Amino acid sequence: MKEKGKESVWDYPRPPRVEAYQGLIQIVHRDITVVNSTRAQRVLETSHPPVYYMPREDILMDVLFPTSRKTVCEFKGVASYWGIDIEGQRLVDVAWSYENPRPGYQAIKGHLAFYPGKMEKCYVDGEKVIAQPGDFYGGWVTSNITGPFKGRAGTQGW
Repeated sequence: MKEKGKESVWDYPRPPRVEAYQGLIQIVHRDITVVNSTRAQRVLETSHPPVYYMPREDILMDVLFPTSRKTVCEFKGVASYWGIDIEGQRLVDVAWSYENPRPGYQAIKGHLAFYPGKMEKCYVDGEKVIAQPGDFYGGWVTSNITGPFKGRAGTQGW
């Protein structure tokens, strides 16, 4: 039975869907607001909490740097990764982007998504996000999202 006001990740589609999200997305790291956006794109895929992609114009790009990591998503294409450096404290591969996404995913071009587990604080409409279990998918869990979620050890074969 579906809970009122809740989204089950098992109702999300495969292949993933991209939809505009006009709520407030914020990311704070080392007391610096890195992201403050009301123009995010939300990617929804079966068994995964939403992933939010924010436009570069809403990101403090001065603290980010490209890394050499690349991965391939069967749906979205080749992902490029980004690190963060604030006051000499560097972390690699905290965010990713699709510079030339495949057809159907053009809305995330020029946007970055962040791993909430690698940043100090991530918020959706003022609610602090919990990172999706595991460190592969980068989903954002809020109180209105229900699982179970893929990503924890032993769930790769679902």
